Amino acid sequence: MSYNTESIRNIALAGHAGSGKTTLFEALLHAGGVIQSQGSVERGTTQSDTDAQEKARGHSIDSCIAGIDRGGCHINLIDTAGYDDFRGGTLSAFAAVETVMVVVNAVNGIEHSTRRMMEHARTRGLARVLVINKIDFEGAHLSALVEALREEFGPECLPVNLPAQGGKQVLDCFFHTEGTTDFSSLATAHQRILDQVVEINEATMGAYLDQGEAALSREQLHDAFEQCLREGHLVPICFASARSGAGAAELLDIADRLLPNPAEGNPPPFVNGEGEAITVNADPTQHVIADVFKIVNDPFVGKLGIFRVWQGTVRRDGQLLVDDGRKPFRVGHLFRPSAKNHVEIEQAVPGDIAAVAKVEEIHYDAVLHDAHEEDRIHLAPMRFPQPMFGLALEPKHKGQEQKLANALGRLAEEDPCLRMEHHKELNETVLRGLSELHLKITLERMRERYGVEVVTHPPRIAYRETIAAPAEGHHRHKKQTGGAGQFGEVFLRVEPLERGSGFEFVDAVKGGVIPGTFLPAIEKGVRQAMERGAVAGYPLQDLRVTVYDGKYHPVDSKEVAFVSAGKKAFLDAVGKARPIVLEPIVDVEVSIPESDVGDVTGGLAGKRARILGTDSRRGGELMIRAQAPLAELTDYPTELKAMTGGRGRYSLDLSHYEPVPAPVQKQLSEAWRPKLEED
Repeated sequence: MSYNTESIRNIALAGHAGSGKTTLFEALLHAGGVIQSQGSVERGTTQSDTDAQEKARGHSIDSCIAGIDRGGCHINLIDTAGYDDFRGGTLSAFAAVETVMVVVNAVNGIEHSTRRMMEHARTRGLARVLVINKIDFEGAHLSALVEALREEFGPECLPVNLPAQGGKQVLDCFFHTEGTTDFSSLATAHQRILDQVVEINEATMGAYLDQGEAALSREQLHDAFEQCLREGHLVPICFASARSGAGAAELLDIADRLLPNPAEGNPPPFVNGEGEAITVNADPTQHVIADVFKIVNDPFVGKLGIFRVWQGTVRRDGQLLVDDGRKPFRVGHLFRPSAKNHVEIEQAVPGDIAAVAKVEEIHYDAVLHDAHEEDRIHLAPMRFPQPMFGLALEPKHKGQEQKLANALGRLAEEDPCLRMEHHKELNETVLRGLSELHLKITLERMRERYGVEVVTHPPRIAYRETIAAPAEGHHRHKKQTGGAGQFGEVFLRVEPLERGSGFEFVDAVKGGVIPGTFLPAIEKGVRQAMERGAVAGYPLQDLRVTVYDGKYHPVDSKEVAFVSAGKKAFLDAVGKARPIVLEPIVDVEVSIPESDVGDVTGGLAGKRARILGTDSRRGGELMIRAQAPLAELTDYPTELKAMTGGRGRYSLDLSHYEPVPAPVQKQLSEAWRPKLEED
């Protein structure tokens, strides 16, 4: 099918685990004529859950993309994972779409990830649609859920269709007013949403007030509806039963007739090298600008970079640059991702989602372009949760160290919430992720895909160090070895900064007592000392270092001398600046049966946690919000499982760093025996 930018709709399905996104994905593909019959999550026959781990566990882990061609409209649909453990891929998909459909389980109602996905989409400036799924399930209270959604997310949440015949059918109430529904009425719902839509635009409002609804054309209604979505003035509520297929065709019709195309959505947040916002246009004739939002290491086609085209036209056999790379690559093959398959295409226009294979320089969030004028352009990054869970790894079989490193690198390429660290002082490789399950599945994939088995053990907690007071330090490095000597003298001061500020290096040298060419060497020495730590062997942060005086020798002064002098002067100052150890404090959200609240809150209190509040959920579930030191939660998965009979769930996000209690700092300091490096 041939189409232009105005015919494209880009939609991500998001929501809480168990809301039925993957089954809805199947229903939409079936309604759009892409597949002959719907697959089953239980049987492992869906288009999107193709990975062995997804089939075995019965839920999505990765996002999946498929295209639907319907009535002149091309819909790029992305199914995303619902579990918090895998939300890196979910959030990265938001960088490729104009619209997020947040799927809500009609039985369970508003759940944790419902709120989280709505907020992420709102922050990103995306159009939002609430899809109430499982409308024909026992225990679904649809009218009450609509009111709960309006109370939670605002009065701008309004139905654009309504269920009928006990959830076996869905009737449009935006373009129609007659029909029997399960609750409310089409006429009432139609009037409410029409009043909401026309008030966004003065011309439309004027025509409506003067001549009534009949005066409004389909184009006027679409434009006003799209403006409402873009400005957050309207969040449509739709109904569906993915199991039976009810409402699927109606969702596709809404996408075609009312949702924004790539030329209508809010402009993507691109910035230049100075951090200034720049405008990209959905114009196929301009220079190419595309953003890579997903990496797949495919066993058949190799490394696959999947990207969204924002400007220009990508053509097969054309040339593209990656970020500010000097050397272009040729687009030998251009693919359109289509669920389990990759369809080769000739070109991709603005709004298209496409892929190129076997380009090693490509990485997540890379910008592809065809002119050096765009070398320093990039898309404002998504805000991903900080990976706080860690496992120290070593290969089970000797000689596989490089194979392990390569496998970890490939897996980290695919997931923006996986991070690999190597601690030189311990010769320890640590894989960090969002949860125990996140890491477990990553290691299973590493074994299945790359044949690498590992032995794991808990890593060190990611403590940090800082200072609590200003101080000054000095060191003179002088060495004579027979020929030319080494000389460098540095005076500096250190000052604490606000938590989370990082590091500042200030040159306040006057009169040329230290030539400017040696300042980078001093900073290098300071950074080396910061990496090693001064109290317990952890990196220092949140401080300013100001070099204000020193001496040099015209013959004996060398870079190595000022590296050493900077390092020793810094350690001298830090020793006087009341150094302290900081520990990571995490936001904890625990979902449990109400009957277990006493045991769980008591257990958290014993871990130095601060209980911030509790929220009741439907079905006798309670969510506890707290903050706790990460070091206290090492065995929490096992403890929570034991306390709740396996029914408890929790998530962690890094909140901030705080000083550890004095006994803990003493223990950490005594366990660290730094060895002074020889000059």
